[in-house]
Amino acid sequence: MTAQPIAMGSQKQGRPEGETNKAVRPQEEEPPSTLPPPPHAAPTAAAIALASTRKVNRFPVSREAREFYRRFYPGSTPDEWNDWRWQSRHRIRTLAELERIFVLSEDERSAAASHKGSLPVGITPYYATRMSLTDPMEPLRRTHVMVGAENIRLPGEDDDPLGEDHDTKVPGLVHRYPDRVLFLTTGFCSTYCRYCTRSRVVGNPGGEYQFSTGQWEKALAYLEQHTEVRDVLLSGGDPLSIGDEKLDWLLTRLRRIKHIEFLRIGTKIPSVLPMRITRDLVRVLKKHHPLWMSIHVTHPSEFSPEMSEGLSRLADAGIPLGSQTVLLKDINDDIAIMRPLMQGLLKRRVKPYYLYQCDPIKGSGHFRTSVDKGLEIIAGLRGHTTGYACPMFVVDAPGGGGKILLAPDAVAGRDGDDLLLRNFEGRIYRYPDPEGSLGRRLALPLAAE
Repeated sequence: MTAQPIAMGSQKQGRPEGETNKAVRPQEEEPPSTLPPPPHAAPTAAAIALASTRKVNRFPVSREAREFYRRFYPGSTPDEWNDWRWQSRHRIRTLAELERIFVLSEDERSAAASHKGSLPVGITPYYATRMSLTDPMEPLRRTHVMVGAENIRLPGEDDDPLGEDHDTKVPGLVHRYPDRVLFLTTGFCSTYCRYCTRSRVVGNPGGEYQFSTGQWEKALAYLEQHTEVRDVLLSGGDPLSIGDEKLDWLLTRLRRIKHIEFLRIGTKIPSVLPMRITRDLVRVLKKHHPLWMSIHVTHPSEFSPEMSEGLSRLADAGIPLGSQTVLLKDINDDIAIMRPLMQGLLKRRVKPYYLYQCDPIKGSGHFRTSVDKGLEIIAGLRGHTTGYACPMFVVDAPGGGGKILLAPDAVAGRDGDDLLLRNFEGRIYRYPDPEGSLGRRLALPLAAE
């Protein structure tokens, strides 16, 4: 017997999830998490004691963040700043808000003024503290403040470069690989990356892509029927922007499907809204093990006491953490940036997982590097730092080909029965391999040890 979805307060059928009778600004839905909490009975003595205990474990506020909110949000308190719903409500979303906080270049101002449709500007106040307010070329700022180059469409770029719509079996559920699916839960992100591969989906509630519990039910019904699926990746939008109760309901429904072995969540929340990692959220997530999490990280500038605290809470909850990073031109395409990024993730108990070649989404030409650059980065990591700090470099093949793993070629050739291999220093070594054929077509290198 199919369980019924939980009641969602004032949300009405057919509305974008999270939308209430309250008016919202055009071009974007309110986060699903901002629905008013249900009324509760008067707190018991035990609840009061627990709340008192929680105050001791208050989320950290970095010096940069404290100076920022005192300057731009005078009258706000540390408790408000550390309320993730407050952060969502106060996101920087308009040209006027950008101009109030950033010294905009003419390119930035013109692009923001003319923007229409999906992928609006969206920056949490917290994440703005990690950016330069005066330098338009600062890496994190470049990834979130739009520029005119977004309007240039190059050959090979597409609205849906990975062909996800082609592999969508029911709305919001992409089934491309044999035993796993991509479950798009929401079109809302707390911040909007300008290179987003789903720019057609996010931040545009009036557009083609809609998300609701009714849609979730259709996806769940599909999963119940397809017993070959053992792995579900929740993405969007950002699943952690969904409120605790609603997220718990979805995870519980997925857990009831016996052939689904484990769940994954793809999120950027720990980088851009770390105070969302509340102890209540962690308690919800711990109920649904085995649960894995892939965290979108871009640059070492994102590391902060707040991010470290959020990651620590997730790791302490027994959630295996992996990272995914998009290789971006003049932002992180340098080993001097990528190595401390990967090492910093390990220090925070996050295993570097994927380094992605930037997808050819429309208007992304100014972000994309050559594929050679990605191989150069991997070569600069492998052997030069711990293997745990070396992600897999992949190209997500346009047209729905899936992820294709690339790595520097270590095979230098063959000399008789010996396979010749190149190490991280570029030196050639012999390995006895009399029955092998690998390397026979390659020219013999000049020397081997």
